[in-house]
Amino acid sequence: MPVDMSRRQVLGAARRLGADGRTPTMDELADAAGVAVRTLYRLFGSRQALLNEAGLSPEPTARQRILDAALDQVGRQGLANLSMDDLAATARVSRATVYRLFPGKSALFDALVREFSPWDPVADIIDAMPDGRPEEVMPAIAHAVGEAVHGRVGMLLRMVFELAQGNPDTAEAMRHTMARGLPDVIEYLSRQMEAGRMRRMHPILAFQLLAGPIVVHQLTRPLAEPLIGFSQSESELLDEIVQAWLRAMAPDSESPVYVGRRRQ
Repeated sequence: MPVDMSRRQVLGAARRLGADGRTPTMDELADAAGVAVRTLYRLFGSRQALLNEAGLSPEPTARQRILDAALDQVGRQGLANLSMDDLAATARVSRATVYRLFPGKSALFDALVREFSPWDPVADIIDAMPDGRPEEVMPAIAHAVGEAVHGRVGMLLRMVFELAQGNPDTAEAMRHTMARGLPDVIEYLSRQMEAGRMRRMHPILAFQLLAGPIVVHQLTRPLAEPLIGFSQSESELLDEIVQAWLRAMAPDSESPVYVGRRRQ
């Protein structure tokens, strides 16, 4: 089936499922459209991108408004200086609502990591395509990372800094960060290297070589656009980055094999 027809079929199914006001899961979308979940990721990159294109982005809830406001405030002033009163005012909710949904800064920061980091979407992609080839899986992962950092890379870097401090308010978030997503992609890359589908190197370095250009682009795009008239869309840019990464990671019989801290 042509790609355009497949996209129209999926979008039509999404709109039918979303007619009752709820947001369908990827499994529900795949069943309704008569395609595999992996096809959805190949066509749209992420669940949120699919829902956005189908016009199914709901009005933000009180919880979402609190998290959006907290992301901005933590990014500007850090978790220690975050005022729950200011947070409530910015999110247009009562202080009691903030504490009912997030009983303390540790719970709030953990929710921020869960909401805005790419790890859960990355894990979902690998769950949907555990044996998929890199040229199918890695573009979806790149788009998930790009969507997570779009417009908020500075704030997310501040969150990474907060995690690295290891204070009690971020300890639970650190455990969550290390539990799902990053381990999944490292295991996936290791399997692909063992199968001879990718150049052998430390899988963490391989992932950094993909994520790094995406983050740097987000940091420098505001400068590039006015100075050199950079106008390439985010989707096109991500596709170029991941295609360059796939070419660089193609298996090479001459490349050294990574073994622990040694290369041979």
